[in-house]
Amino acid sequence: TPESLQREQKCSTGVYRCRVRELLTKVLCLYSEGLDESFMARIRYALKNEDIHLVQEISVLHSSFEQAQDIFEDTAKIDLIIGCGGGKTLDVAKYVSFLRRIPYIALPTALSNDGFCSPQCSLDFKGKKRTLPAAMPYGVVVDTEVCLRAPKILWLSGIGDLVSKITAVQDWKLAFNIKGTQVDDFAALLSDATVFQLMAKPEHDLESMRLLATALMLNGIAMEICGSSRPASGSEHLISHALDRICKKPRLHGLQVGMATYLVSHLYGKGTERINRLFELTGFWDALRQDPFSRSDWQEAFLLAPKIKDDYYTILSQPEKTDQLCKLIHTALHLQEFFI
Repeated sequence: TPESLQREQKCSTGVYRCRVRELLTKVLCLYSEGLDESFMARIRYALKNEDIHLVQEISVLHSSFEQAQDIFEDTAKIDLIIGCGGGKTLDVAKYVSFLRRIPYIALPTALSNDGFCSPQCSLDFKGKKRTLPAAMPYGVVVDTEVCLRAPKILWLSGIGDLVSKITAVQDWKLAFNIKGTQVDDFAALLSDATVFQLMAKPEHDLESMRLLATALMLNGIAMEICGSSRPASGSEHLISHALDRICKKPRLHGLQVGMATYLVSHLYGKGTERINRLFELTGFWDALRQDPFSRSDWQEAFLLAPKIKDDYYTILSQPEKTDQLCKLIHTALHLQEFFI
């Protein structure tokens, strides 16, 4: 009967929850150095209330392969890893989780990129950034009030990383048309659609934080669905990776990617005005006006970008397009205030 089925469902749900609690009782927490102590206190209190033992807390300052390796070797008998804080900490947490083959829970305190819910991480190895496979989160917990209190520039960085999905999907489809690269239509649609959620409400408030968190999380899921970074990363990310190699002090990932997305959209001849309007409304352009990019660094990055990934076809794989970008940042009047 419907009543008996309902009772059975409640029973099985309760058993499942008890079983999960039995399995995940020993926790390692990796947190960003300088994280608000009151936030950590809330985590300890919540775990204690569920009879979950917080075995160890480790502060993370740099997203280095060496520290991830040390944590992997020095920790044992852990059922679950919690990554709490910024992107560097979460990258280390999900890489250690990947190595140990145990669940990882993400607690981002800022929404500066989609890394908190993606199957990859970026770690420093011998002075250079490397993209490595990582564990998808077992769960994501976003406190929108905490994220709202983070510096606004981190929110702007998240917006820059989000809009990059526009050109990333265009590059993916271009690679299909030119090279026959397989496209997962559902992953492409999921990633592309997330951008428009935020465009409907670009204010810096709690609701916008919720929309941005959801959109960035869906980008990570899109990558997991198709087994590739293609839905979220294209020519604009290659330019950012090139800048990371060239610049003595690279900017926030999302700021670099956001500007690169805007420039690449000119090559495609679509999406430019929509991106410009979002950047005006959110204050993204204002942030760049206060601290312009180096024109020479960007010109060098355009030339290096197509060589970053082998067999990764984008619009920059066409040599004349890099020439167009170099000319654009030198001659377009509306861009001069963002470069020096």
